[in-house]
Amino acid sequence: MRLPTSHEMAALDRRAAEEFGIPTLLLMEAAGRHVAEMAMRIAGGSNRRVLIVAGKGNNGGDGLVAARVLTASGWRVTVVLLARDADVVGDAGVNLQAARRAGVDISNLDSLAAPGLRSLLAAADLIVDGLFGTGFRGQVVGLAARAIDAMNTSGRAVLAIDIPSGVQGDTGAVEGPAVRATATVTMGLPKTGLVLPPGAEYTGQVWVASVGHPARLIDTAGIRTSLATRGMVNDAIPPRRMDAHKGAFGRVLIIAGAVGYTGAPVLCALGALRAGAGLVTLGVPHAIYPIVASAVIEGMPLPLADHEGALAEGAAEQILDLAKSADVVACGPGLSRLHGPRMVVRRLIAGCERPMVLDADALNNLTGAAPDLRPADLRSARGPVVITPHPGEMARLLEASAENVQRHRIETARVAAERFGATVVLKGARTVVASPDGEAFVIPTGNPAMATGGMGDVLTGAIAALIGQGLTPTAAGWTGAYLHGLAGDLAAAARGPAGILARDLADCLPAALRAVRAGGYAEPVRQFPE
Repeated sequence: MRLPTSHEMAALDRRAAEEFGIPTLLLMEAAGRHVAEMAMRIAGGSNRRVLIVAGKGNNGGDGLVAARVLTASGWRVTVVLLARDADVVGDAGVNLQAARRAGVDISNLDSLAAPGLRSLLAAADLIVDGLFGTGFRGQVVGLAARAIDAMNTSGRAVLAIDIPSGVQGDTGAVEGPAVRATATVTMGLPKTGLVLPPGAEYTGQVWVASVGHPARLIDTAGIRTSLATRGMVNDAIPPRRMDAHKGAFGRVLIIAGAVGYTGAPVLCALGALRAGAGLVTLGVPHAIYPIVASAVIEGMPLPLADHEGALAEGAAEQILDLAKSADVVACGPGLSRLHGPRMVVRRLIAGCERPMVLDADALNNLTGAAPDLRPADLRSARGPVVITPHPGEMARLLEASAENVQRHRIETARVAAERFGATVVLKGARTVVASPDGEAFVIPTGNPAMATGGMGDVLTGAIAALIGQGLTPTAAGWTGAYLHGLAGDLAAAARGPAGILARDLADCLPAALRAVRAGGYAEPVRQFPE
């Protein structure tokens, strides 16, 4: 499911008209009819009251089409137009005149005095938000801001057209008042602002309605951002043959841990095992081996040379030798930032020929004060690399601010992937996965209950396990992140919105895979009608 920017979506509409002979007026007609269908579904019954709050642009035009269709179906419809008729031009203007000729009740509200609006809202069974579309930027002020406040405090269900008014279509940024919708029906393709926070908190259930863009048009549009879906994940993970054995599902080598950080390697191993790895070897400093060995029953803990409770530089040769018989190496959780672990990371990047998943201190050691290891060294890795930074780690890798990373998550992940020649899994609310070739994927699963220590260690193990089962590093990144988030959703549904532990999530990974195989749960972005 492609995620276009507002400019990419506008280009699709232009190409539909210029290259495929589909007038933009016809696209608006299809959009408005879908809005009407969704309004009927949400309001239920028949002959209900619908209030449509419309702006002067194409978003309002979609609402005017919906008003005409609903009126023709016997529904009681009122349109409050926050503009003068003369200001509504183009396709929206055509539909304004068509709606008036069809007898739609339309009132112009072009003054800051808004008598009667709240009473109209209170009398409605459903409110339709058609004020601003995906091209909106900045902050809503004046009359529109008052209208949004009235909608939000009305106590009525609100259906947003394309995107809740006040949410920016490309980034999901909200800089002022914004509609809090019960549901959003978006046209053609979902927009990035619908799935990125904070905009994603305003949308309610998102429905994607086709308005007639030919598949060939979408396929050739060059849209390089996608929303990961259940179907994609289901197709990415190969089925298990009846005669399969443990060696068929990957040999994962995990290098992790230090004194004071004994949980990280255990959780990483648990993530790999629960994600389906056949064999997991867990290399840890000798000082913590007894603790880890007692906690990891199904894996194979192995003591490595240590110094001051962390890996010694001399452990690198042993690790490189172990890597020769592994399918994938995961390194970093709880490793510490002492000299020994830093040298181990350096040797792995320079000498390991297997795919590697680098997390936590494997990344932090790239950004230390010592000049012997730098983020740019990732490009010299002999095998493919996946890095899994949280926003703070990403900020240090790129020498940027965490605030800027969060404000531009997709672009940041894409820049890092190109700069380091690695698949990037930028963790956080709506994790973003980017590949070195410029593709990016937004992960729609996950919830705030996952904001606790150890979750990233489980993710590292899960991604490594999926690489071991034959997925490409990038596919393992978005598949692993999707399953990880879904496991968190299942854990929260079973236990509650807080207090979820990383091992709870790991234990839910098999159930997440089962849910992906079977379906039966509601994704936050779905096709309409369904």
